Amino acid sequence: MANPELDSELEKFRELVGKALAEGGSQPLIKLTDEELAVLDPDALEDVVVPTPHLATLSEEQREWVLATALRSLVSRGAVEVANIAELDAVLRSEGTDSGLTADVDMRVTPEVSMALALRRTAARVLAVEQQTSSGTVRAFVFVHSPELMLIEQVTGGGLHIFTLANKVQDAAGIVQALVDPFGIADRDGKAIQLDPSVLTTDAVDKSLARVIDKALVVGQLIVLADEPGPLLTTYATDREVWAVNVDSPQAPTGITARAVSERTLAELITKLIKQPVA
Repeated sequence: MANPELDSELEKFRELVGKALAEGGSQPLIKLTDEELAVLDPDALEDVVVPTPHLATLSEEQREWVLATALRSLVSRGAVEVANIAELDAVLRSEGTDSGLTADVDMRVTPEVSMALALRRTAARVLAVEQQTSSGTVRAFVFVHSPELMLIEQVTGGGLHIFTLANKVQDAAGIVQALVDPFGIADRDGKAIQLDPSVLTTDAVDKSLARVIDKALVVGQLIVLADEPGPLLTTYATDREVWAVNVDSPQAPTGITARAVSERTLAELITKLIKQPVA
């Protein structure tokens, strides 16, 4: 059920952030680890699409240790303030006794942390990006609130989350483009090839595309996540060129085209995904 008061407060929050960005432009926000995010917003581990690759490798016992360490790290660098430290100390001192003392952590976060957590939870749509190389997988998520307010979250294979605030679609697209074409190889546009979804294998597709797929050093996957998933874009970057395979609708793969792309065309394709309207 819609909550008019909550929606109104959220809109005011977005407006304030948008005005601040308009004055200072796109800017880095904060860096947090998997375990720090798990401490700050544990429910987001299930509610938000962003993965936590480091936490996923740990046992339950190991998680307890790293979460405790993460809280200490957050406090030490001023990202959060624990308001009831004395109460928590009393609980710790009572361990091993029959006092039965318990206490919840009264944690207060900085505006930067609060902003990152709020924006990643309340976006109308998200552009999910995955970069695959021989070194592993790096992901990024563009949480789109408006063309003047976007939160970009880059996730390394080691579980570091790098947050950036963007007030221009071009800035967000630039970050994404650096992932799918990290060596700036995209050079020129080629002829578009229409693909039949029933024969999407390297044995059946056009030979030039099959060659690129085989030689790709970087494979990118980009998809718009919303109530109804949007277009899907797959990129293949070799040491000489970048190809883009565009699928209009993942649910009913029609309008599939593939072609070599220039730097400008690649930027336009990414920009179009970010600007994809909400259904």
